[in-house]
Amino acid sequence: MVTKPFRLGHDTPLVPEEDPNIFYPDSDDEPMAENDRQRRVLIDISETLIQHFSDRPDVYVSADIFVYYEMNNPDRKVAPDVLVSFGVEDRERLSYFVWRDGKSPDFVLEVASPSTWHRDANEKRDIYAAMGVTEYWRFDPNRGQIFRRVLIGERLNESGEYEPITISESEGALTGYSAVLGLDLFAQDGALRMYDPVSHTWLRNFREEIVVRRIAEDRAQTAEDRAQTAEDRAQTAEDRAQTAEDRAQNAEDRAQNAEDRAALLESILREHGITPPNGG
Repeated sequence: MVTKPFRLGHDTPLVPEEDPNIFYPDSDDEPMAENDRQRRVLIDISETLIQHFSDRPDVYVSADIFVYYEMNNPDRKVAPDVLVSFGVEDRERLSYFVWRDGKSPDFVLEVASPSTWHRDANEKRDIYAAMGVTEYWRFDPNRGQIFRRVLIGERLNESGEYEPITISESEGALTGYSAVLGLDLFAQDGALRMYDPVSHTWLRNFREEIVVRRIAEDRAQTAEDRAQTAEDRAQTAEDRAQTAEDRAQNAEDRAQNAEDRAALLESILREHGITPPNGG
């Protein structure tokens, strides 16, 4: 497992009862995911949720980070594939400490792999229930090769036990509603997507967001180019009008010069007693 990159800063401070001499590792030098399918879903969902809650400074989203849930016991840890915690400062962490941050995550998603699915469905499920994680979801990107149903959601009841969240099926797609996130989880063909039922929009993953931004930038550049072209054309028309005006002025000036020369000639002739040919 490899923790995600973090900004420079301090982790949450120790609480009075915490032993400052205990070391809590933030990595076990294991890869983030076992295979590309698992890694793709893990990154897509975490980045999608980070973007979705980007305007909420009190929502923390992370992926594959150690969650320590028992103070002074570094062995009591778990690393959810994706976690969301509400009412917690949105900042980069080396690890998540339940007692320092004041609560457990509200939402956890585990992405199944051949070597992790059994622990996800049993040991981790018990740990999350004991921690008080409100919703626990599991997804099989291997199209049902690991779980019979590729999408499983559970919600903690008042007794501290998980109860299944209703999953509907239509044309090979499975859909379940996360009351914690306020989003629908949609699983089909090895992919997991999220849908906002309030805005009626699909949440975009990181790659899709890049494409959308590039298209928007291209369109803005095209509009700017068109505006510049129109401005250039208007300037050209203005230049042509100015040229025509200058030509008209030149013609008028030439006519005036000719008239002035004729008047001068007539004056000279009169001085010498010569009558102009027109009899004037």
